[in-house]
Amino acid sequence: MKDVQFGELLFLKFDQKVVSCLYSPEGTSFAALSGGQINVYGTSNWERTWILSGHLPDISSIAYSPNGDRIVSGSNNFTVRVWDVATGDCLYIFIGHTNGINSVAYSPQGNLVASRGYDEAVRLWDLESGDCRSIISGCGYITDMAFSPIENTIAFSSYDYRVRLWDVVLGEVRTCVRRLSGYEKGIYSAAYSPQGDQIVTGGRDNAVRLWDVEAGECRKTMTGHTGYVRKVLYSPKGDYIASASDDNTVRLWSVGSGYSRKISEHHGRAVMGLKYSTKRNQVASYSKDSTIRLWDAETGICSRMLTGHSGVVYQISYSPQEDRLVSCSDDRTVRLWDAESGACLHILTGHTSTVVDVEFSPNGDQIASASDDKTVRLWNGNTGGCQNVLIGHWSHVWVVAYSTQGNQVASCSLDGTVRLWDVETGGCQHILRGHSKGIQRIVYSPDGNQIASASDDKTVWLWDVKTGACTHILIGHYDKVTRVVYSPRGHQVASASWDDNTVRLWDMKSGECHFTLYGHKNNIDAITYSPRGNLLASWSDSGEARLWDAATGDCVWALEHDGSTPSGGNSSSHPFVWMSPDVDSFITGDGGGSVRRWDVVKERGKHHVRMRWRSTNGQLTLTGACVQDVQGLSDLNKRLLKQRGGTGEPSLRLRETSTKVMAMASVVSKLKSSSFNTEALHSPSTSPSISLARNSEQQTEQAMYAGTLENSPYITW
Repeated sequence: MKDVQFGELLFLKFDQKVVSCLYSPEGTSFAALSGGQINVYGTSNWERTWILSGHLPDISSIAYSPNGDRIVSGSNNFTVRVWDVATGDCLYIFIGHTNGINSVAYSPQGNLVASRGYDEAVRLWDLESGDCRSIISGCGYITDMAFSPIENTIAFSSYDYRVRLWDVVLGEVRTCVRRLSGYEKGIYSAAYSPQGDQIVTGGRDNAVRLWDVEAGECRKTMTGHTGYVRKVLYSPKGDYIASASDDNTVRLWSVGSGYSRKISEHHGRAVMGLKYSTKRNQVASYSKDSTIRLWDAETGICSRMLTGHSGVVYQISYSPQEDRLVSCSDDRTVRLWDAESGACLHILTGHTSTVVDVEFSPNGDQIASASDDKTVRLWNGNTGGCQNVLIGHWSHVWVVAYSTQGNQVASCSLDGTVRLWDVETGGCQHILRGHSKGIQRIVYSPDGNQIASASDDKTVWLWDVKTGACTHILIGHYDKVTRVVYSPRGHQVASASWDDNTVRLWDMKSGECHFTLYGHKNNIDAITYSPRGNLLASWSDSGEARLWDAATGDCVWALEHDGSTPSGGNSSSHPFVWMSPDVDSFITGDGGGSVRRWDVVKERGKHHVRMRWRSTNGQLTLTGACVQDVQGLSDLNKRLLKQRGGTGEPSLRLRETSTKVMAMASVVSKLKSSSFNTEALHSPSTSPSISLARNSEQQTEQAMYAGTLENSPYITW
């Protein structure tokens, strides 16, 4: 494994939170600020060279000098210190601020240091004499500062909604040469372009603004963030701007076009659910991070990220034509999206509380939404106009569902009733009463003649749609029933209970329980039949999954835990969806924000489940892999493999290796030049595997090595 490149470096672990970190200009040194100390590392081997201490209590900011030989630091003890990187000595201590320091910076010439404090003042310090040459105050709280790379100018942004450019001559501030005005809210960050002719700002209006320094005018206002923009900066060439926001995203903006793209394809928070588009072979995932992401189901590439909601996205639905998506959120809105471009077509407003469910009608001309405001609203599927408000429930409405014919919509509520509504008139046709507690889920049978309701009263009721009469009460669960689904042929009903951890299969005609499926150790979060109806999948809130034979009730595959985090017990979460009827493949999401595709194959009478791909944040996955006696690794890579979960000691010298070890080296060698943003695993579920993942902007390369390590005891998955 000599010269192997893993595409990432080891991480540096600290006992306390890391406040700031940065590279020296030439990249040979790296400084991290943690626990009131500055930790300096050499980047050739990532060994720590110095711990710079002396500030008390905390250090808030650090910066390298232009040639990288010094570090300046600012502290909450009101002082600024200058350090020698080569010796670790403190060269200067600057005293003058009357409150803590929140930012420090070197001038491009390296002869001045600027410090910005909570005392609403900026001080300029001369590094030859150690004197304070100028004090700038009277602008209110100053949020950011930056030296011009080409002129004797320094820029300040402040809470008075302005950016000021000050002329600096011989270390002294003479005049304010420009005021960049136009903001109506506070500015958090400002940065010069490398050429010095532009300034970019970000602030509380969620926008990124580009200013012409000479004219003092705003040339572009770039929108897309849904939260405050906390930090902006230019790329070294000045062709891109990066912005970081409270909406949990980082965006890269083209300076020329003003268009942006996000850096991360990984959901920032738990995945709430998934929907599959057969025509597009596309998966849509929606999350607590307020976004919807569109994935290529074959490759796992994220093609679009739909942003606009300001709260958790609770449900989405594809139109029957699969050209549109509709979503709902706890921001009280419903949004209609173009599934191809990702553009938001309409924002549907009117609900006065969280919107928890939404669905297209069978012909796509209408949308129904359910809300905690106790109402159901019917919307025009093309224009987004509200057609009817269905009032009658006296508690939160959880679910809406259209009948197969599309002439009726059903709603269920915590008030313990199901209501059937006429979609044309908005009139209530039937009120289905009988449950003694709130209803969690309703679903129409495939032929549309029957509806099933699952309740907190531990029962499932089957209702005749025409008469509103109850035909069967399915009793057997020991706790509240949170899921109910019909088989594709409609002959069987499956139900799942949150707390008794079982799935039950019922005969639709007789109401008898044919099978009780045991095995889950945690709360069951989702159940769903495969498109062909031969398999039933169940998924727990901790990532525990099982596949069942729908005809026999036998468990054909189990995944005890996939590493996801719990969903928090939200019964509306459903991070599981089957794909097309032609293949037994499914997509899952988890509490950690990742999305995965699995393929089910039947070999020699047994089902095997293989993970096809997984969205990732670019980290090498090696948990449980044995690297005992692996040869040719650099010291840095040895440390990396141990950090990523490798076990055993790599060999210190090159020699002939066993076939098994060479097999492992062969796999990693194949992967070393890959650059992809999903993990691709095409080995059987019993086959061990190593996966290497790195971010890529354009493509996903899949490593296919089924059987390469078939019998190797050295690597386990």
